[in-house]
Amino acid sequence: MKLRTGLLLGVAFAAGITVGPQASRLAHRHGFQFLPAAWAQTGGNSETYRLLKLFGDVFDRVRAEYVEPVSDRDLIENAINGMLTGLDPHSNYMNAKSYGDMQVQTRGEFGGLGIEVTQENGYIKVISPIDDTPAYRAGVKAGDLILALDGQTVQGLSLNDAVDKMRGIANSRIKLTIKREGVDKPVELSMNREVIKVQVIKSHLEGNDIAYIRMTGFTEQTESGLRKAMQTLRQQGGDRLRGVVLDMRNNPGGLLDQAVAVSDDFIAQGEIVSTRARHTEDSQRWDAKDGDITGGLPLVVLINGGSASASEIVAGALQDHRRAVVIGTRSFGKGSVQTVIPLEGNGAMRLTTARYYTPSGRSIQGLGITPDIEVRSSRTETAHFGPEREADLNRVLQNTGGTPQQSAPPRTDLPQIARDIPKLPPEGFPAYDQTKPETDFQLQQALTVVRSMAVSKRASR
Repeated sequence: MKLRTGLLLGVAFAAGITVGPQASRLAHRHGFQFLPAAWAQTGGNSETYRLLKLFGDVFDRVRAEYVEPVSDRDLIENAINGMLTGLDPHSNYMNAKSYGDMQVQTRGEFGGLGIEVTQENGYIKVISPIDDTPAYRAGVKAGDLILALDGQTVQGLSLNDAVDKMRGIANSRIKLTIKREGVDKPVELSMNREVIKVQVIKSHLEGNDIAYIRMTGFTEQTESGLRKAMQTLRQQGGDRLRGVVLDMRNNPGGLLDQAVAVSDDFIAQGEIVSTRARHTEDSQRWDAKDGDITGGLPLVVLINGGSASASEIVAGALQDHRRAVVIGTRSFGKGSVQTVIPLEGNGAMRLTTARYYTPSGRSIQGLGITPDIEVRSSRTETAHFGPEREADLNRVLQNTGGTPQQSAPPRTDLPQIARDIPKLPPEGFPAYDQTKPETDFQLQQALTVVRSMAVSKRASR
C-alpha cells in the first residue's frame, strides 16, 4: 500500500503512517453494527460500544424508513466523509472515482474547468484558477464563492459531488453562478470544459537580466520543471543574468516531496522543514543537500493570500535561511500535512497526520508567512464575503508545538532600497492586465528589489 503525503487544501479539482485497526463487521438484523475487533474480544470500552451501536441503529432506521430507497454504499460513504470532515477542513473521504481523479491531478493532467476549490459554509470556494484554463479565461477569481452550477444550487452537495458536476466531456458548456467580493449581485460566467494539462512552471526573462519563474502548483512535474526553466533562462541570459524572481502567488500547494525538492534547489545546507505527528516516531525532518541551481543569484519570492501549504513551506524555508527576500502580502496559513491512505476497494481517505515547522521552528498554522516587504496589488480594500485564510475556516487546527515567535525575526540584511518600496500602488496606476507585466505592481517592486540586491552583491565582492 502506497501512502502519498501532501499539503493540499482539501483540493479535489484542479479537483510511514499506517492505517489504524479496521472495524469488524457485525451483522445486525438487516442492518449493520461496527465494532473494532479488539474491543469485541476484550469487552472493551462500553461508551464506545454504545456509540457504535447508536450508529448501527440510525443506519438501520434510515435504510428501512427513508422516504426513498438509498444504497448502503451511499449511507456508509456519507457517514465516513462526515466523520473525517468533522475533524478539520482538510481531512475527507474519497470514493474510488474521486481517488482516481486525485491521482490524475497530482500527475498534472485532468479534465474540467481548471480551478482549485475547497468547501466552506455549504458553498464551493475558489482557491485559485489555474493559468490558461477555461475558468481563468472566463474570469473566475481566487476567493469567488460558487453558488450554483447550471442554475442548480451547490448547497447540499458534497465537495466531491460538486466537482463531478463541474467535470465533463471536452467542449461541453457549463454556467457558474458566483458571489464575488465587492459585487452586490451574483456573477454568471459560462465556459466550455477542456482537457486540462497543467503547466505548473512558466518562465521568461524580465528585461534580459532577471529570471522570472511562476510556479502555480506542486505536482509530480514541479521540481523537474523548475530545473529545466532555470537551465533555459541561464542559457538565454548568459552573463547578463543578475537575479531570480520566484512567483508563488495564488499557488494552493500540493505534494510535500515537491516542496522539499524545490526548497533544496535554492538552499545549499541546513533544515528545510520538519513535521511533528501524534506519535514521536512518525515525526520527520528534511535537510538540504549541497547545491544551488541559480549559482547563488539574488532571489525574491512573491506570495499573497492565495499562497498556501507547499508554497508556504518553500517561502518559509527560503526566508528563515535568508536565501530570499519575500515580497507581497501574508500567505494563507495552512501548516498541516495530509496523508492519503488507500482503502481496499473503496477509494482512500485524506487524513491530517502532522503539523509542519519552518527551519527556525515556527508553525505558520493559522498565521501564514509574513513577507519581509509588504506590497499590495491594488489600492482598494474590499470587504470579504466568507473565509479569506486558514484561520477563518471552521474546525482549524490550533497553532501549537512551535517556537513562541509568530513571524520571522526582522531582517537586517535587506537592500537599502527596501525602505523606499511603497506598500500600495500610486494613484492612477494602470489596472492589472495579465498580458502586461508592467501593470503588475507587486512584480515591478520585486524586480526593483532583486536588481538592487544584485548591485549590492557586486559591490561587496
